[in-house]
Amino acid sequence: MATPIGNLEDITLRAIRILEEVNLIAAEDTRHTLKLLNHFNIKKPLVSYYKQNERGKSEVLIEKLLSGENIALVSDAGTPGISDPGECVIKSAVEKGIEIVPVPGACALVNALIVSGVSTQEFCFIGFLPVKRKEKNDKLGKYANLKQTLILYEAPHKLVNTLECIYDVFGDRQVAVVKELTKIHEGVIRGRVSEVLNQIEEPKGEYVIVVEGAQQDEAELELEVLVNLTLEEHLQFYLNQGVDKKEAIKKIAKDRNVKKNEVYQYFLGNRNI
Repeated sequence: MATPIGNLEDITLRAIRILEEVNLIAAEDTRHTLKLLNHFNIKKPLVSYYKQNERGKSEVLIEKLLSGENIALVSDAGTPGISDPGECVIKSAVEKGIEIVPVPGACALVNALIVSGVSTQEFCFIGFLPVKRKEKNDKLGKYANLKQTLILYEAPHKLVNTLECIYDVFGDRQVAVVKELTKIHEGVIRGRVSEVLNQIEEPKGEYVIVVEGAQQDEAELELEVLVNLTLEEHLQFYLNQGVDKKEAIKKIAKDRNVKKNEVYQYFLGNRNI
């Protein structure tokens, strides 16, 4: 069940109703969740379920679910399982055939993406990076050529270091650094990595970093245009460059990743390609 990431007004009516109806609430931090419950005058038993104890507590929760109890799983803020505890007990529940009902709501990565000004068409969520710089660079390196927008979470004391790593591995890409979503000090810094680094002063709060994907080079862009042409247009493109027909057909086959005989057959009248 998703809970507010800052502003308590972001909780849904459905979430409030379910919190009132369940037998038990499994919370990442019971003290934090108690404040939420008190705000809405909800009184329910709480059990802690956090990263260090989730394997053991998962077994306890599964037993309760199998006995007929209804349990709400919440993290401190946002959606459980998304860089927060939850995955372990959900996997166990699936294996036991227990019904799982998602209760949607706030999610920091989605809200950061939509205000970033970076492409929202396709994206890859990375979550938190390793602490050590070499490991951080190694992980970022795996995504260096990805065309999709990248989304990361980061703590304030690691923010500058992570942006420096992004600059080292990706270059001076367009980024948006979104802080304290839905809270009083919510803000967004947009620009090239180097520009954003110059604007950051004493980072405070929780951050989401949105990074533009790798850009296509001219050869990739040209190839994308060519493979979207008809075969006749593709052939004419090479003929206009002075390439003879036999060589042009070889190039077409390479561009489209098909056998050259298939292209030959097409131009001989067999259009099953």
